[in-house]
Amino acid sequence: MRALNPTLSFPTELRPFAKDIRAAIFDVDGVLTDGTLFISEAGETLKAFNALDGHGLKLLAQGGITPIVITGRDSAAVRRRLKDLGITQAVFGAHDKLAAAEPLLASLGLHWHEVAVMGDDWPDLPLLVRAGFACAPRNAHAEVRAVAHHVTALQGGHGAARECCDLLLWASGRYDALLHGHLQTLDTTAEGAQP
Repeated sequence: MRALNPTLSFPTELRPFAKDIRAAIFDVDGVLTDGTLFISEAGETLKAFNALDGHGLKLLAQGGITPIVITGRDSAAVRRRLKDLGITQAVFGAHDKLAAAEPLLASLGLHWHEVAVMGDDWPDLPLLVRAGFACAPRNAHAEVRAVAHHVTALQGGHGAARECCDLLLWASGRYDALLHGHLQTLDTTAEGAQP
């Protein structure tokens, strides 16, 4: 088997903000999707999700960082996607994201300095300015990009969330082990498998 050395890296000045993160909150529209809403004649909302982002959220959980979703909308598509990814910490239809986040974080025993947030628009600002680490996709609103510690190279719904996940795992020192674990098995329940 050929040796595999991780090629991914981020600016070292981000590590102090991201290294002790225990949970990460993600918006949906504009972060886990590109923000486009398809609404059928029957009123059903359809959304497109990126598989890279989904695997990144799974890797966060395997690396001991709890993925959380707080979204201003509620839809069957989002609920189905989160269920498929095994994400149990979620708030749907949150018009006031701060009011939704604070009791959830308290129930998990988390403080804001231990939380990363990825958002793209004004409703996410109250979370982003409190977070220990704030991240925005490249196509986020200018005010959101201005408060972010990191703006991704990729756009929302096109791998931006995965970039954030990779950065958090890199900063925490868990990225390499997860990568090398994938060379052996993807079954995280197997004996000897990486977390």
